This record gives sequence, C-alpha cells and structure tokens, in this order.
Amino acid sequence: MKFLYLLLLILVAGDPPAPTAYFNDFEKAEVGKVPDDWMVLDGPFAVREVEGNKCLELAEDPIGAFGALFGPAGLTGSEVSARIWAEPTGKRFPEFGIGANDAGGYKLMALPGRGTVELRKGDEPVASAAFKWTPSAWTFLKLRVSGGGGAWVVQGKAWKQGEKEPEAWLVTANEKTAPLPGRASVWANDYSEKPVRFDDVRVTGLP
Repeated sequence: MKFLYLLLLILVAGDPPAPTAYFNDFEKAEVGKVPDDWMVLDGPFAVREVEGNKCLELAEDPIGAFGALFGPAGLTGSEVSARIWAEPTGKRFPEFGIGANDAGGYKLMALPGRGTVELRKGDEPVASAAFKWTPSAWTFLKLRVSGGGGAWVVQGKAWKQGEKEPEAWLVTANEKTAPLPGRASVWANDYSEKPVRFDDVRVTGLP
C-alpha cells in the first residue's frame, strides 16, 4: 500500500518544473576545463585561476570570433548578465559580449575600438550607443529580452566594476517577432591577442 501511495503521488505531481535560472562564478569548476553544463560553439575556452579568482577564459590564440552557451534551454524572455575582463594591444581592441536565445538570438556586444555598445539580432546590428570602456578592468554587461505577442523589447546596459549599475538602459530595440527559445551565451573576438575572461555569469527566465 505504501508503494502504491508513493507511486500515486509521483503521477499526480508529474515532472519537476524545468529550471529557469542559472549562476556560475566558476569557484567550484575544475581549472583547465570547461564546465560540463556549458556548450562551446567554437574557441579555446577553459577555466583559469587568475590572482586567486577563477573565471572562464578565452585564450589569446587563435584569433577569431568565438562563443559558448550556458544556462537553461528553452528560455524566450530572459535577463542575462556577466562581468568581463579584456585588454587592448596598441590600437587593436577586443570585442566581447553576452547573448540570449541561442547562437542566432540577441547579443549585447561591447566594441571598445568604436567606443560603443551594440545590440545585435544574430550578427546584424539593430541599435547602438556610446560607451567609454576602461581597459584591463572588469566590465558588467546586462541584456534583457522581454515582451509577448507582437511587442518585444531588447535592452542592454554596461558599466565598470566598482561603479553603480545605471538605472536606465543604455540601448534599446523594439521587435515585433518573438525570439526563438534558447540558452544564454558569451562571445568574444580576441583581436588584441590577449585573453578575454568571463565571470559571475547569470541568466533568469522572464514570464
């Protein structure tokens, strides 16, 4: 009878709800590897320990545009954030960012060589705004995709670590078509031939 009762409870309860949030500061991750719950699309990513802090690092060689997916699958509306470290070499600047809705979804990219941040749909720019980047310092990026029906809003902001998060969104784009469900992402173009580092990555699903 006890077994039948437990079986009935399982059938009534059904499957547990899928996770809609994710956070990783890499402190429990194994150095030299990519966490098992990440999917590298392309690029030499690995967890490194730098000055006592673990982070996910994109190596400086080879040069190219690289990315990786993380967090729950199937999110349509979400808020993604991360802090990212990079540095230039002379007049060669890195580019880096975060994304939502899988590889072909929305991205918020910092473009230090242009002095801007840019919202992209896939690889196509949809909006941009001026942003003064501080080299060799951690920069926070936050991307929000929200809405429903035929009214979606994509927003982004950026600020230097140690400064207060801006209340207003720095860049905004309005979209009529619902984004495809997917995972969050990180991106970098290591044009400066220096490592790009990601830490405190977070994604939260929105209703």
